[in-house]
Amino acid sequence: MECGIEPGGSIPDGTFRARPVRGQFRVPHSALRIPAVPHWCRAVTELPYRVPKPWGHELIWAHTDRYVGKILHVETGHVLSLQYHNKKDESIYVLTGEIILRIQQGDTLIERRLAQGQAFHIHPKVIHQFEAVVTSDLLEASTPEIDDVVRLQDRYGRVP
Repeated sequence: MECGIEPGGSIPDGTFRARPVRGQFRVPHSALRIPAVPHWCRAVTELPYRVPKPWGHELIWAHTDRYVGKILHVETGHVLSLQYHNKKDESIYVLTGEIILRIQQGDTLIERRLAQGQAFHIHPKVIHQFEAVVTSDLLEASTPEIDDVVRLQDRYGRVP
């Protein structure tokens, strides 16, 4: 056993099981049953891997020198940091659920609801935030600057 994971197994209490929702696209259950592996305890080729977050978790399924692909699983009522990225350019697609996207336009933070099947592109330096109206899975495709996050506000005390 290395890093708390049995070879070929998973962490019993570190898995997520998707709930079926009638009439909506569902992420296959097996896609989200990924062990939670600390980033310092994985090889670059060990994809996908799960990163626990106070609002849910990230499932990183692609990470190259040119792009990153992840699924952000956000629990109902939880909010990601109000943040921006210096270099990271990202696009978000709502796989399941509904979110409120807060995005800065001029001096104003506007709110836009995004439902299943909707997408939005977030350019570098644009202040933004996601809030889950219901439990939601967001597909994120971005440039590879995975740690490029400048937090301005955070419900979970992660602002430096």
